[in-house]
Amino acid sequence: MRRKTGLFLAEGANSVAAALDTGRIEELFFSSRAAEREHELVAGAAAQRVRTTLVSDRAAEMLGETVTPPGLIAVCRQVDVPLREIVDASPRMLAVPVEIADPGNAGTLIRVADAVGADGVVLAGDSVDPHNGKCVRACAGSLFHVPVARARDIEATLTALEEAGIAILATTAKGEVDLDDADEILRGPVAWLFGNEAHGLDKAIAARATHRVRIPIHGRAESLNLAAAAAICLYASSRVQHAE
Repeated sequence: MRRKTGLFLAEGANSVAAALDTGRIEELFFSSRAAEREHELVAGAAAQRVRTTLVSDRAAEMLGETVTPPGLIAVCRQVDVPLREIVDASPRMLAVPVEIADPGNAGTLIRVADAVGADGVVLAGDSVDPHNGKCVRACAGSLFHVPVARARDIEATLTALEEAGIAILATTAKGEVDLDDADEILRGPVAWLFGNEAHGLDKAIAARATHRVRIPIHGRAESLNLAAAAAICLYASSRVQHAE
């Protein structure tokens, strides 16, 4: 349905407010309870000439996907942009999850990318739809703040990044560069590759990267999950770039 209509649902005050700020809402459904809690948000949508529709609590529950529906659901235009649009904007920091499968992880990564001031997120390969309801909720509004591209051809994606002069950094447990020693690399434009939750980053893709970076682990944990690794690496990049 999302693919045919070019529309998706965003629910809850954070997501609806972010969608409203970026002018992406087609219609807003709200329950009477939600109208009491979020009066200014509903009024703001009406002021922007967004079609607003009062629905019953039962209807709001059916539209929502959460266990405790917020009663505030927006029909929004999809947000993804072409990869070329992100690359041509001379980005300094990109997050490139490769074949990310879990919508919650994808949403968390997009939220982290937004928090650190990344210039975009590229979902490479056979990745989850960023407009998936669970992903939208995990983004907590960040889906509307940071450019997101979907690029199924991984090889073409890496080539486009290379041709734009962006260093490709693969996160691997056996990388030759320690994250603590990577400040010089992080001062330039970088694109962080993060592997699939179950299988990690394909060896051929890691070998294609400009550098392979490892996160130092001083305790007994064997590894970090995708969201944790992405947060650590992106914040490391942000620290270096914002120190200049």
